[in-house]
Formats: sequence, C-alpha cells, structure tokens
Amino acid sequence: MKTEVVEIAPNIFRLSTFIPDAGLTFNQFLVNDEEPLLFHTGMKALFPLVHAALSTVIDAKKLRWVTFGHYEADECGAMNDWLAVAPQATVAHGAIGVMTSINDQADRAPRPLQDGDVLDLGSKRIRYIATPHVPHGWDAGVLYEETTRTLFAGDLFTQFGDGEAISEADIVGPALETEDRFHATAMTPATVPTIRRLAELPIETLALMHAPAYRGEPARALRDLAAGYLARMR
Repeated sequence: MKTEVVEIAPNIFRLSTFIPDAGLTFNQFLVNDEEPLLFHTGMKALFPLVHAALSTVIDAKKLRWVTFGHYEADECGAMNDWLAVAPQATVAHGAIGVMTSINDQADRAPRPLQDGDVLDLGSKRIRYIATPHVPHGWDAGVLYEETTRTLFAGDLFTQFGDGEAISEADIVGPALETEDRFHATAMTPATVPTIRRLAELPIETLALMHAPAYRGEPARALRDLAAGYLARMR
C-alpha cells in the first residue's frame, strides 16, 4: 500500500490510501496554513504511511490542529500518534464527542467545538458544523473552509473502489449503491434536513473520506443524496 498526496484546493492536500481488502480509499486532509490542520488521522496501522506522506508537504511537528468527523478508528485511531509527533497540536472536535470519548482517549486536553465555532488558521477559516447522526454517531460533524469553499464531509458519499483523486463524475449513484449494500447511514428524522442544510453552503469542493474529491455540482449532489435517503426511509 502507499499513500498518495494530491492538492485538491489551494493549500489543501488529500492523503489517500487504498486498502484492497476493504475495497475502499481512506483519506485524510491537510490544510496547510500558519496553524496547519489535519482532518482525519487514519487508523493506527496507517500512521507510518500517512505520516510519511504528510511530511512531503510540511514537517509534521508543525501541526496545530488534529480534527475528525466522528469517533471511529479510521477517523481518529492515530490521534495520539499525531499528538506525539506534533507537540503543539490540539485535538479539536465537537463538544458531544469531547464529552463522550475524547476527554478520556486523547493524551492531551482537547478543544470542544460548538456548532458554528471557527478555527482561524491564518489565511483560512475552518467552521465546525454539528451534524448529529449524519452519517453515523451522535458526535458527528463536518468542517467547512470558508475561503476555498471546501466542505470536509467525512463519510457522506462513501463508495467502493480506487478512483481518481479529483472527479466531476457522479458520486450520488455509487454512494446510494453502497448504502443499499451496507446500510451504514443512521436514518433519522434529522438526516434529510441536515444534508439539505449543508447544500445551502457555497461549496466548490467536497473533500470526502471514502471517495474522490468532488468538483462537479456539490450542492446538487447533496440534495440528490438527501432525496435518495428520503426515498429509502419512505
């Protein structure tokens, strides 16, 4: 296996590892700024690969923020490994996740984020958007980078395969096929309204955990995904 590095927006890098046994790509995203931020840590077993890939862009010890969408191994399994190599780094996660998991699991005190909180990285601004149970746990949330209009959407649009790093091809059909196979999304009364709320953001790039970075029609893709979930709930 190898971890590939591709710049998907100005100073935003996708670190992508395809795991054949799972049939999935596992993506992390580095926002390189005065206070560099990592979204997703990768699993502990992937840390050497991801660390080496990130180090081709910046010295890992310069990381200031370690973030993720929800508490799950591929999202935050290597959290403490990153804290060990980046002595100035702080884990930033939604307040619910900090309360339920991260206060206990992180080797340093985390920063809890409320819905709408902003991390000022220097030239970039990262806004935290709480999305409970979308797509999974109570602690779920996404990040939105305001200057490049990049939405770090986590497990939304999960699809199988090892495709290109950046795509304008359909991401809704493959995501719904994956959902029908694995039923990974929490279907609640809030699922569709939450995704529709994300579609109201001015988005140029969707940074996805298990899919290519998407530059087609992000708002339309989110609305179509919500419609697909609504049909399945009915």
